[in-house]
Amino acid sequence: MSGVDPPFPVTRGPLVFQPVKRRRCGACRSGPLALLVLEDGQPRCLDCADLGHLVFLPRGDSALTRRAREESGLSAVVVRFHRRRGRYERQGVLVEEDGLARAEARCLADAEARARRRERDAVRRAAEDVRFVAAFAQEIRRLFPGCPEARARAVAGHAGLRGSGRVGRSAAGRALSEGAVTAAVRAAVRHGDTPYDRLLMAGVARREARARVGGTVQAVLERWAVSDPAGSGDPAGSGGPAGSSGPAG
Repeated sequence: MSGVDPPFPVTRGPLVFQPVKRRRCGACRSGPLALLVLEDGQPRCLDCADLGHLVFLPRGDSALTRRAREESGLSAVVVRFHRRRGRYERQGVLVEEDGLARAEARCLADAEARARRRERDAVRRAAEDVRFVAAFAQEIRRLFPGCPEARARAVAGHAGLRGSGRVGRSAAGRALSEGAVTAAVRAAVRHGDTPYDRLLMAGVARREARARVGGTVQAVLERWAVSDPAGSGDPAGSGGPAGSSGPAG
């Protein structure tokens, strides 16, 4: 179907789509539809799909969403296809209006307790992040003993930023795998110690830009792979690279 790309995600209960393209109901011909359901491969408006009495609750408040679904006899997950990422992403849920009201009342009743719990969780996550970044930096120094300590900490902090989607937050990154750590260092050198970013800004294709700076990146990695007794940790060598020394993913 145009506007909704398979494979569809597996959910509990009905699945509702925010179409990427303009669609009309295959039964009543109403449209364009903001939300639709697929029946036998054909789009149906919410009224024709017997979901028209539900109200839309956008994503963002997990407690409210969970409770609204608990309080509703009928609910549906709303998704939209993200073309660049190649996957469906949740946009919210459809729930019964009375169920949403009851869920909101429950959330108001324990809002203070949940706020305190969020604060405790934030403190715990911050401590975990500090430990993780330290471990990541230590692993960088083990694999690349010639890398300056300050640079290793900067690369680790950048790669391990929570919610960034960078290599440090991947499963391999959290496990401190050699491949993930090396990939983070390689990316930092590419962006920080070569003219790679300027090439991209000049319109050079990404693969071509990577090919042009590949030799410089590899030379820095090989130099860092050897212990630096002097502790100078000059990442660029004589002449220096074009670019800043900060890490970039």
